[in-house]
Amino acid sequence: GNRVAKCVSGNYLFIVLRHYILAWAYLEVTTSGRYNDSIQAYAAGAVEADLTSQVQLALLQLKGLEDGYNNQLSFPTGPFTFNPFGFLLFQMGGDVEDLEGALNKSSRSRTLGSGSCSAFIKLLPGNKDLLVSHDTWSNYQSMLRILKKYMFSYHLSPTDSDPIPGGTQAFSSYPGSIYSGDDFYILSSGLVTMETTIGNSNPSLWKFVQPTGAVMEWLRNIVANRLAANGKEWAEIFSKHNSGTYNNQWMIVDYKHFTPGMTETKEQLFTVLEQIPGLVVHTDKTQQLLQKSYWSSYNIPFYEEVFNASGYRELVEQFGPVFSIDMNPRAQIFKRNQSHVTDMDSMVRLMRFNNFKQDPLSRCEGCDPPGNGENTISARSDLNPANGTYPFGALKQRSHGGIDMKVTSYGQWREFGFLAVSGPTWDQVPVFQWSSSPYPDLMHMGHPDKWAFQPVQVTWST
Repeated sequence: GNRVAKCVSGNYLFIVLRHYILAWAYLEVTTSGRYNDSIQAYAAGAVEADLTSQVQLALLQLKGLEDGYNNQLSFPTGPFTFNPFGFLLFQMGGDVEDLEGALNKSSRSRTLGSGSCSAFIKLLPGNKDLLVSHDTWSNYQSMLRILKKYMFSYHLSPTDSDPIPGGTQAFSSYPGSIYSGDDFYILSSGLVTMETTIGNSNPSLWKFVQPTGAVMEWLRNIVANRLAANGKEWAEIFSKHNSGTYNNQWMIVDYKHFTPGMTETKEQLFTVLEQIPGLVVHTDKTQQLLQKSYWSSYNIPFYEEVFNASGYRELVEQFGPVFSIDMNPRAQIFKRNQSHVTDMDSMVRLMRFNNFKQDPLSRCEGCDPPGNGENTISARSDLNPANGTYPFGALKQRSHGGIDMKVTSYGQWREFGFLAVSGPTWDQVPVFQWSSSPYPDLMHMGHPDKWAFQPVQVTWST
């Protein structure tokens, strides 16, 4: 059903439209430029509970969310604090995974070799369109989802009246989170930004994770999305104060530099950034995208410097090509199937692809049975036999896999539109159903039992 909620507090009014369709909830939050940025940020957080300057604004928004949830709205006029195990922890999920390693936690929440998202960018034949897509991989308990659109009339700084380039953002997200976390964003700056996690397997790098002089990744992500007008600016802003946590490969597509049928673009269309503790590398990869017609991302560093420094060379020596940039199963499947992508529908099929029992590229060296539900574009690790033999943890039976798909195009980004599918893939494999899965007792409050949902065209009311 549909629900329109209004939040009036003092002199500011927000209208939020929420509706629930095909396993996605929708949320739109708009702020008014008549009020200063601090009031806007705090009130934006308060509305969502019912349902440097930019870092401060993000934290104010989070404070508003926490206070609204607790029904204790009171705009902070001085320093403020958070419940460290409340909404702040929601934002820090990715950062915490790497903090566990940096602080020598004996049992890590991130499984060795675990995929955490697939991403794919495709220039269609004749450069008639540029499609940008992303699959989130996560545990199945995290499938309570919200598609959000923020329209914030923030300014570049307290003394600069110019609006921020990324004031309007559409993204896939979760209850209680003020950013994506997947990550996948469409921005009013013309940028589409997304990432897949590469992690860090080199313990000697954890010394670069320090409590001072660093900003957590989730905040640098928010600030770069708001302030950057192009891919180079995004990378430069994000690179400052590297925390060495939530270590990802980021892809920044700038649709302002794409025209259907184009032949002239030399650079600025596509930027790739990779972060690990103590190191951030970013370059313009427009020419590679134009020459190959695609870019695929599958949780393995592209830059050799990052690959070597983060311990992937040793992982290849220990476990084989599953950890290599060229011979990883997803690398090979993307290379084999990319030419089949000719429109949005075929892109959805690629990003939902999982035929692990028949696909020779999904075979796992040292696995019994040989086909593995993790070794494909949209994982279904729940379908791996519990009594199988596997060389490392990510290949075992787990409540884990691809939990969504998002794809946008040149024709859709201006309206912040995209296609989205919620839930594990069921194109070539059985539908995921909690009650008949190996995990009926895992908490999944608010979830449907059966996840047989079709793609939905995401549109917004404003």
